[in-house]
Amino acid sequence: MIPGSYEQILEMISKNTNLSVDEVERQIEAKRAKLSGLISKEGAAQIVASELGISFDKQKMKISELLTGMKKISIVGKIIKINRVIEYNKNGRQGKIGSFNLADDSANIRVVLWDTNHIELIEKGTIKEGDSVEIEGGDVRNGEIHLSAFAELKKTDVTFEKIQETPVTHEKNISEIVVNENVVLRSFIVQIFGPNFFFVCPECNKKVASENTCSEHGTVVPNKKAIVNFILDDGSSTIRCTLFDEQIRKLATDAELESSETFMAKRDELLGKEFIIEGNARKSNFSGETELIANALHEVNLDELVKKLEA
Repeated sequence: MIPGSYEQILEMISKNTNLSVDEVERQIEAKRAKLSGLISKEGAAQIVASELGISFDKQKMKISELLTGMKKISIVGKIIKINRVIEYNKNGRQGKIGSFNLADDSANIRVVLWDTNHIELIEKGTIKEGDSVEIEGGDVRNGEIHLSAFAELKKTDVTFEKIQETPVTHEKNISEIVVNENVVLRSFIVQIFGPNFFFVCPECNKKVASENTCSEHGTVVPNKKAIVNFILDDGSSTIRCTLFDEQIRKLATDAELESSETFMAKRDELLGKEFIIEGNARKSNFSGETELIANALHEVNLDELVKKLEA
């Protein structure tokens, strides 16, 4: 996840100029107004930074300082996970995509590799989990660092006493969510769809074919999993939220899920309730809209909320 925020880029521009944060923000709003509001605050901030002669090119940055839209960033971090290289064949084009998760002491982020030379560094074990690497010329897109053939990726001797391995989560309104962020929302359930069911291999937890066959383990006795979709509303906007089996079981029993009649009663009970939901924001392949994949939720406890506000 990339936790950078609009407020951070305001401070970065102010720090590199003699302008106050308020003056920088006025320039950003003026730029948005000139463009008829067709650009985000973050995008307008990038333009204002460029017009003020501020470049992040070659400037070493922390992962927490990165913002979607930044170009030619320079960063150092430690590889905490190398992901499987994916081969694709789309519209007559073949290729590979590599990726790894990079962390420093401020946050962590996914790095996506498009160049075959960079991907070979993973495939040949030249860079591996636990190595520190330096990136020059990466672009930040949708909360990830993307490396083209013009970017540089190399090992470095820089060491880290501590790194942020767990995802950094931010409390946000729905209207503020950015793709690939890990967020915490306080919102109401206003619609419920499902449940739907699918089957997974008991060994690897991958989805199995209709013949109960797993691509890795052959014929298996699959486990049945549930999926439910919500529409959440926090007053700022709405978002579709997907809840998978483990979290669903915190809200409904097996008997309630299996019977449409009993689930209708459970649905009526849940509609209008307020929850704290933690999850990852993703772009839906189907609708193209931002949606939330929930990994934890609990009902709002008013007594705890009052104590928190008082503190």
